[in-house]
Amino acid sequence: MSLIEVKVPDIGDYHDVPVIEVLVKPGDVLAPEDPICTLESDKATMDVPCPVAGVVREVLVKVGDKVAEGTPLIRLEAAEAGKGAEASSAPSESAAVTTPAQSGSAPALAATPSAPRSDAAAAVASSAPAYAGEVHHRCQLLVLGGGPGGYSAAFRAADLGLDVLLVEREAVLGGVCLNVGCIPSKALLHLAAGISARDHLAQAGIVFEAPKIELERVRAHRDEVVGRLTKGLAGMAKARGVRVLQGEGRLVGPHHLEVRRLEGDPARPSGTVEIVEFAQAILAAGSRPVRLPFQPDDPRVVDSTGALALPLLPQRMLVVGGGIIGLEMGTVYAAFGATVDVVEATADLFPGADRDLVRVWEKKNAGRFGALYRNTRTTALEARADGVWASFEGESAPKEAQRYDLVLVAVGRRANASLLGLEAAGVRVDERGFIPVDPQRRTNVPHIFAIGDLTGNPMLAHKAVHEGHVAVEAAAGRKAAFDALQIPSVAYTDPEIAWAGLTEAEAKARGLKVEKAVFPWAASGRAIANGCEEGFTKLLFEAETHRLVGGAIVGAGAGDLIGEICLAIEMGAEAGDIARTIHPHPTLIETVGLAAEVAEGSCTDLPPARKR
Repeated sequence: MSLIEVKVPDIGDYHDVPVIEVLVKPGDVLAPEDPICTLESDKATMDVPCPVAGVVREVLVKVGDKVAEGTPLIRLEAAEAGKGAEASSAPSESAAVTTPAQSGSAPALAATPSAPRSDAAAAVASSAPAYAGEVHHRCQLLVLGGGPGGYSAAFRAADLGLDVLLVEREAVLGGVCLNVGCIPSKALLHLAAGISARDHLAQAGIVFEAPKIELERVRAHRDEVVGRLTKGLAGMAKARGVRVLQGEGRLVGPHHLEVRRLEGDPARPSGTVEIVEFAQAILAAGSRPVRLPFQPDDPRVVDSTGALALPLLPQRMLVVGGGIIGLEMGTVYAAFGATVDVVEATADLFPGADRDLVRVWEKKNAGRFGALYRNTRTTALEARADGVWASFEGESAPKEAQRYDLVLVAVGRRANASLLGLEAAGVRVDERGFIPVDPQRRTNVPHIFAIGDLTGNPMLAHKAVHEGHVAVEAAAGRKAAFDALQIPSVAYTDPEIAWAGLTEAEAKARGLKVEKAVFPWAASGRAIANGCEEGFTKLLFEAETHRLVGGAIVGAGAGDLIGEICLAIEMGAEAGDIARTIHPHPTLIETVGLAAEVAEGSCTDLPPARKR
């Protein structure tokens, strides 16, 4: 045996990623792919697997440490058989693609050329054995997963004339985002914003009585919003001729998917299993919430789905995890009258956002939330008759266990790649549990594509939709590639926080010199009139080219305002292009133009800049 140092693998452009859980200790015997620790970045959580078999001799990190690619995690006494395991995981050279014989309404697709592939996701023909059993359905294109990425891919493929079959476990399309994520949370956050507006209105002489929360009617409103959208999706699928099977899909060969049929809402097994044969496939199966190892099975301990169900109106609530999901739901429950404590294992809330944005949120919410425990981890959750008792450890942790009526665990999400039977098709999964893809979203098996949360961070619906369109167009033989310069992130809290392109921290990590221009909303007439003057708009320009490379907004409606910055980055706009674009006045969107004027030195809505 030999002693080796296992390090953090390539995790993309992320730096200073916090360790939220260490899963091994000295003396543990590990097999290849056993998880070593869990990292959290933005909306995603990833396990770092052990590349080879061996015995842990020393653990080099602890919870709360921040790591990057190359950071040592453990010292491992590796078994001799494990040597060279990393090298053997690389894909082999490209080989010819074989498509299954098709019949009926699903003719075979001709192999189509693709864009150049990176070494990490070089497309190869699958060497996995072919399935030889009974087939119940045939299609040109299979889409596994009916979330925004999946249904968008299916609909686009149908529009391009492909015969499409979509497999989704739930009775309705829309996935996590539409049914138990983005959409219902925004419906509730809209109500919370209405409650919060009372303070500003009262200062202006418009006084309302204290709100009364009728929980059943709130739930009905949430369900009505979701229902209108799911019905619309069902109609569009039918109009396009997209076949939909309700069930859980698992690959059983390079061209076959086993579907364990489900029925009803909530979904339950129907007792039947069917096989789908496909020429090409798009995997869009999303992700699932991470559970704490000591998390009790108790209805008062919930994930984001459970929190959106509004099981009760708690007096005291704990949010474990200071990311976007946890703080959005904390905003809802705080507006509904709960005292909401937040515990975060690192020093920072809203991982991924620049700290100047977060400070605005912290100042406005100082009196709305309860305790904010930073650099503190939750060590135990004990369900008792009188509540859930939480114990903490860290620099700001309370010494005694605290009692809560409801606990939301929001420590990230894990890609569902491990649930899909990828090995049966020869599809490779990387060290982080994600599926490597090339710019066309092809996996190492050329006729199988992957999109959305399965392919890595950021885990966002709008990223998945664009990836889905690219994958379909590539599958149909068109020239397409996913080459976005920016993917916006938004926290729909109060105030909202939105950013696109590079952050200041990312620019610094890359060694890119940027020039920053900030326009404070305290100088915006519309912001003052709306009572949201605490916000600001920030633009980052590359110093050498003066092109916009990043931008951020904190304030009311930031998620709606960030779109102009997204477009400007993609178009390669310079400060002058934005500053000379006439924006409507008085509006919040004009703060983007005014920030560009600050960069140009031509802003007349602020005191004159000091001469250097």
